[in-house]
Amino acid sequence: MSTINLYNTKTRRKEPFAPLDPNNVRMYVCGPTVYDRAHLGNARPVIVFDVLNRLLRHVYGQDHVTYVRNFTDVDDKINARAAQSGRSISDITAETTGWFLEDMAAVGALQPSIRGKDHERAMPRATAYIGQMVAMIEDLIEKGHAYPAEGHVLFRVRSYSEYGALSGRSVDDMIAGARVEVAPFKEDPMDFVLWKPSPDDLPGWESPWGRGRPGWHIECSAMAHELLGESFDIHGGGNDLTFPHHENEIAQSKCAGHGFANVWMHNEMLQVEGKKMSKSLGNFFTVRDLLEQGVPGEVIRFVMLSTHYRKPMDWTEKKRVEAEKTLRKWRDAANAAGADGKPSEKVLSALADDLNTSLAISELHKIAQSILSKQHGEDEAGEIDDFAASARLLGLLEDNAVMGSWVFDGGVESLLLATWEDRLAVLRAEAMETKNFAEVDRIKSALIAVGIEVQMSKDGVKLTAPAGFDRATLEGVL
Repeated sequence: MSTINLYNTKTRRKEPFAPLDPNNVRMYVCGPTVYDRAHLGNARPVIVFDVLNRLLRHVYGQDHVTYVRNFTDVDDKINARAAQSGRSISDITAETTGWFLEDMAAVGALQPSIRGKDHERAMPRATAYIGQMVAMIEDLIEKGHAYPAEGHVLFRVRSYSEYGALSGRSVDDMIAGARVEVAPFKEDPMDFVLWKPSPDDLPGWESPWGRGRPGWHIECSAMAHELLGESFDIHGGGNDLTFPHHENEIAQSKCAGHGFANVWMHNEMLQVEGKKMSKSLGNFFTVRDLLEQGVPGEVIRFVMLSTHYRKPMDWTEKKRVEAEKTLRKWRDAANAAGADGKPSEKVLSALADDLNTSLAISELHKIAQSILSKQHGEDEAGEIDDFAASARLLGLLEDNAVMGSWVFDGGVESLLLATWEDRLAVLRAEAMETKNFAEVDRIKSALIAVGIEVQMSKDGVKLTAPAGFDRATLEGVL
């Protein structure tokens, strides 16, 4: 069994992963607040933890992994969207939940599941767990860690001595440097809301403190406890959630007597062309925007995985173009793959080393190059099968209509050109060493003869086919 090492935000070091129960490895990842389309940054944690889910399923078996990712369907942003649009909150949350699932499926994310089954239960909606939240709040009040005030219930931050350990801050430093909500009913400025009152025109539930709704932080603690138990293995999310959300989750869960999560993992944020993504800069776009512009979901996934999850990910047009070209070559290399392959030990080792997807992709490049550089008929089926299995461990080269159709539906000509670009580039590099350009010149002349434009530069080889190009002609002359 492969040893997995993961970086734990809580301890600030990489550690061997030892699940509490190898027969039921449990992971919780904070999901979206469903009021609008998922922007590109929202896709990064989904893709990152989807790869971790795949790795855990490979090592421990898909029937021995539980992966829960929630939907926050009660929130002030949702309320504001309903008031602005005149639509009901239930319509908005149902629609945007559907959008999210469609867009994440388009980038190759498996749906969370409880031991490979029960997908719906593994994607809990906060509004279905109000009873569990109320019970947890009552318990915190009884233990002296929370207090009711003017229809609210607040958590006493200073009652938990380890508050700030995850983010590495002291309470006093947080008060001095952070914007905290100052309210007259708070005992301390850092105390945070567990429950707040709701007027008649907003969603609300009856509670011992009057009609109201839960605070954001209590939702995940209650749902994780209900679905994963008092202690579980991994809690993940974007690093923007480290404080205050995850810090608050730990405090309230620990004070309720729960062991909570052993390993905390956080992915870095996304940039666009070297700048923070924002509407004011005009570089803000959703996953759906890219899909509708013709960017395949598999390409989005590849670009995301080309950078280690703990480093900032920069989305650029150059990376998109390179990813598409690479994936066309890889799909050509894996076109004859069967279903019996085993992931490469080097790819598996890279992923087991704190999800080093960038290294795993480098290893896949080497395997694909080996396959594509061989003469027709020399390829061994085992190598091709293993290559495909290795890529699938990253959620790439999946043989289905969602992830593969962008290449094979009308894209065969581009795939063949990409393959010959790669082959011609290798031959050209060899010719530069041997000073024998005969084979390069032969192929270049053959391509030009059938109408293909050939461009060679220090950046590589670019082939452009004319409109109406017949790929059979290319196969015949080469």
